[in-house]
Amino acid sequence: MVQVRVAEGTLEGELVHNEYGGSYYSFKGIPYAEPPVGDLRFQAPSPPKPWNGVRSAKSFGPICYQVHFIVKTPPQGNEDCLYLNVYTPDLIPYDPLPVMFWIHGGAFVCGSGNDDSFGPEYLVKFGVVVVTINYRLEALGFLCLDTEEIPGNAGMKDQVAALKWVRTNISNFGGDPKNVTVFGQSAGGSCVSYHLISPMSKGLFKRAIIQSGTATCNWSISFEPRKTALALAKKLGITSEDDKTLIEYFKRVHPKHLVNIDLSVTISDEIIEKYHVVFAVVNEKQFGDNERFFFGDIFDILQNGIHEDVEVITGYTADEGILNMSIKFDYERMIQQANKYYEFFTPKHLIMNCIISEQLKAGKKIKDFYFKDQTIAKSDWRQMAQYFTMEMYVLDILNWVKTNCTKNKIYLYKFNCKSNRNLIALQTGLKKIIANQQVVAHSDDLGYIFASKILGKVDMCSEEYKMINYVTKLWTNFARYGNPTPDDSLGVKWIPYDVKEQNYLDIDSQLKMKTAPDDDEVKFWEELYKEYLPKFVYK
Repeated sequence: MVQVRVAEGTLEGELVHNEYGGSYYSFKGIPYAEPPVGDLRFQAPSPPKPWNGVRSAKSFGPICYQVHFIVKTPPQGNEDCLYLNVYTPDLIPYDPLPVMFWIHGGAFVCGSGNDDSFGPEYLVKFGVVVVTINYRLEALGFLCLDTEEIPGNAGMKDQVAALKWVRTNISNFGGDPKNVTVFGQSAGGSCVSYHLISPMSKGLFKRAIIQSGTATCNWSISFEPRKTALALAKKLGITSEDDKTLIEYFKRVHPKHLVNIDLSVTISDEIIEKYHVVFAVVNEKQFGDNERFFFGDIFDILQNGIHEDVEVITGYTADEGILNMSIKFDYERMIQQANKYYEFFTPKHLIMNCIISEQLKAGKKIKDFYFKDQTIAKSDWRQMAQYFTMEMYVLDILNWVKTNCTKNKIYLYKFNCKSNRNLIALQTGLKKIIANQQVVAHSDDLGYIFASKILGKVDMCSEEYKMINYVTKLWTNFARYGNPTPDDSLGVKWIPYDVKEQNYLDIDSQLKMKTAPDDDEVKFWEELYKEYLPKFVYK
């Protein structure tokens, strides 16, 4: 019997054998806030209530009500979803252990902290405490009417509540509340970068790892959130724009109507075969003394820097854009549109901020760069993937790094590991297009950080496991020391990024320091933005 006392009561977990080395204590389904149901729907989370006796922590709590945006499973989960999981190698260590706090991705619409994808085994064997969380998603987490009752960013405030719970309770699991590393991927990575600027998150963590996403990515902040809420209401048969009517409806409608939502507020989102995120972080309005998670213009805010004294790792996979060629889309129709319309290639930032004549000029320049203005064929998938990789991820990530590297220590990487763990192309149906060529798609890095029931066991003598050890040692070294390579045990010294040298670590079957990643493409895109939208690119 393994019991731990937390602020709300006593938890009973279990000791688990780690097939990759040693053992760890597991505590699942711990409530970190009150269920956000009824009048609490869309509101900031309330502190959890205490319980009597011993609460079992041997099963996961419910995940947020959702439909997976790739595999389109039937709706699953529950509104009562604010639970976290703690895995620790030692409950009473000689010195408090570093804490790694994971925020899952999933385009703000799906996912959880459960071990089907995010098992702790690879990480805890390096002597860190791992925390994974659930938070509210899609409309339940990010609907915004610009009213006090539905102000937006509920899912982000959930994450803050979970971080506060960790600060209060993690020492009881052997963790160090003064040494918390927040890390996340895709939408989770974007969340991490928002925590680096949010006044609500300041002081709750010491380090951050941002994987394949940032607050400056065009999909990470909601465009016209109130119009989106009105469009959802109309889709559900409510034509009134009266706040009271809308609030009452949204608070009582069954959650099945608030998931798997396909909405558009622009013609380009309606017609063009490119993925757009419907619900994301919003610029909150002030209502009384309510705390706002985020407010203002992200590019203006970043000029003042992120939270001081926070070290950061950030980077991206080599073929991020593979994912965006397949989600919900007919690839052949996508190719037809790319051949017919120059604005197919116009970056989302430009669509939202430039007149149509400039959009067309920019789109033509991009098509010329990647396809020499030739007819695009299905076999040109690699150039299309490169375009999406830069437009949706890399340019914004590098812009974020360049903006912040003078004040904070930032380590940049490019992820190139290839093995049977890279399954995204297969899962999204693109394997038939790319044939037998290996790619490192968006989310392919996760299988090298977390043990995944989906991916299965890995041979500890394999090349795959060697790469897993590289990545997990880099990540846990950073969590412990603030330096991913504090000694020469990995055969490389990861040098922090600076604008002049542009150092980055190439993470592959070997670890190598390089400079100026994707330089030709980056220079092209930076010049394009300087011409059409200079505010959105590093100067």
